[in-house]
Amino acid sequence: MIERYQRKVMKDLWSESNKFDSFLQVELANCYAWMKDGLFNKETFNKLEKASVDPKRVLEIERETKHDIVAFVKAVSENLGEEKKWLHYGLTSTDVVDSAYSLRLKKVNEVILKDIDDFMSVLKEKAYLYQKTPMMGRTHGMHAEVTSFGMKFALWYEDFKRLRHKFILAADEIAVIKLSGAVGTYSTSKPEIQTFAAQYLDLKESNIATQTLQRDRHAYYLSVLALIGAELEKIATEIRHLSRTEVREVSEPFSKNQKGSSAMPHKKNPIVSENICGLARILRGYLHPSYDNIALWHERDISHSSTERIILPDATSLIDFMLTRYTGTIKNLVVFENKMIDNINLSKGLFATQKVMNAIVDKGHDRLSVHDYLQKLSRIVEEEGKHLKVVILEDEWLKTIFDEKSLEKLFSFEYAFKHLDYIYQKVFN
Repeated sequence: MIERYQRKVMKDLWSESNKFDSFLQVELANCYAWMKDGLFNKETFNKLEKASVDPKRVLEIERETKHDIVAFVKAVSENLGEEKKWLHYGLTSTDVVDSAYSLRLKKVNEVILKDIDDFMSVLKEKAYLYQKTPMMGRTHGMHAEVTSFGMKFALWYEDFKRLRHKFILAADEIAVIKLSGAVGTYSTSKPEIQTFAAQYLDLKESNIATQTLQRDRHAYYLSVLALIGAELEKIATEIRHLSRTEVREVSEPFSKNQKGSSAMPHKKNPIVSENICGLARILRGYLHPSYDNIALWHERDISHSSTERIILPDATSLIDFMLTRYTGTIKNLVVFENKMIDNINLSKGLFATQKVMNAIVDKGHDRLSVHDYLQKLSRIVEEEGKHLKVVILEDEWLKTIFDEKSLEKLFSFEYAFKHLDYIYQKVFN
């Protein structure tokens, strides 16, 4: 991952140094398990615990062996005495690699879960802050009915409740150790070794595996990351639309010395939201190889290995970056409430047509006929620029149904707010 889109916490977790440290933790967990099983004593295990790994030395040896785990074991063994014979005992390479991935992803997922919680906290804050801020709701990009700006944040919060649940499930499925050997039969180990090692590392253990953990786990995990990215893109797309000059109901925060264009000094562009949309596309791009990785030859091949060296660090780094960056953007979003009112008024009251129609139907008239009648009046509003209330009160038939006071109530924004407490109760409690 390029540094531009990777925070230090993720850079450290996916570093070569941490990879080899994770390998060593798996190896030591295996040694601990064999010690618990009685193969050697605690004194020997204490010596093994002092093992260390030099990433540079591993890479030096790998240039000769062309095998990363063999190089790793050799490099670690150089720092051990006779006890080195128990290092990698009963294991195959993928026992170490897959279990180390699970170990690293567990730490990565703690970071991402905090990112999600921080973002949801901001969404909740904004939902209540703007709970009764009226704005025009739009369908097909066109004015529809009045809604609440806070409703948008409440909706996104509800979306993230589902995504958070999915993420926890996916993270749990991938936090799994596998120490069952070359084809998954424990032929050079014992099932209890995996059990002891899982307890040592605080991971779950797989019920069955081949030489690898099955890659539907990883594909599901990446699918959830892509879903989170798609939700962020959905939010960012809304912010981009509301930021347009013609709408201008919100604006991303813009610092004192920030520049929007090298050519046009006046520009303030929704660059963070655009960035989020672009990175969400990258996240979805990782799904194809992750699904292809599910079908490996027989008990194992390494066609998945090269892709995972890229897609796992990149996808997790991107979602961490996206969540943290957009948390700051939404937290400091500039909101133009007066412009929201101005935009509502552009519709000349057409947002109330359904309430007007229902009021007429309540008087005993046919709904379809009333719908046709109000559609014709709506065209007058659009063509002549009159407010719908004026057009209704000038209509010979409708002025027998409405007086100005009863009609005024139908145009109140309070209709958009009367059930908000009910909706918020369901979302936030």
